[in-house]
Amino acid sequence: MLQALLPLTAALSTGLTAPLNAMTQDTPTLGPTAAPGATAPKTGDEVAVLTTSVGRVVVAFRTDKAPNHVKNFSELAKKGFYDGTRFHRCIPGFMVQGGDPNSKDLAQAGAWGTGGPGYMIEAEFNDLKHTRGILSMARSSNPDSAGSQFFLMVAEAPSLDRQYSAFGIVIEGMDVVDKIVATGQREGNGKVEPEKAVVLQKVEIKTWPLEG
Repeated sequence: MLQALLPLTAALSTGLTAPLNAMTQDTPTLGPTAAPGATAPKTGDEVAVLTTSVGRVVVAFRTDKAPNHVKNFSELAKKGFYDGTRFHRCIPGFMVQGGDPNSKDLAQAGAWGTGGPGYMIEAEFNDLKHTRGILSMARSSNPDSAGSQFFLMVAEAPSLDRQYSAFGIVIEGMDVVDKIVATGQREGNGKVEPEKAVVLQKVEIKTWPLEG
């Protein structure tokens, strides 16, 4: 069964990072809610639009770093796999975690964090740093155990670098991610009261630039 992320690591801090995508002149610039260091995708690139019960988050993919993870996330999204799931583990100063199909059901709250798509994919560890706004894949102690659960960083955690497969970055909506992380308890390893868990209403794969 897919387990939660490794325990919370030591000192976390925010900071600017080197640009993660190549900026192009024919695409819109990013707004103030993009992650530090994020740059606009190229025109025609696919992005993920996460509509939650507290706002919208848009993520640009890094197919050059983890192509199989991008493909897996996109395929699950297009099937509606993530629709109705909840952010079940949120650690202030660290990250928010979601993507467990068990979290669609409040009655299964005791099993949140253990579900997946019924298969696992091989790790694609890479040189992307786990800084604020990075999208990465959760796994158990087995490096090749990722499935559907993912996490979004709210702060820097160098101990996760090359230990988890990072495959995207937030280009809109870090203010929303900050609202999500506030639902968790740092002392309880990110425990979220089921009734207060933020719902991931739908995930759509769209083409950049977005309309509207």
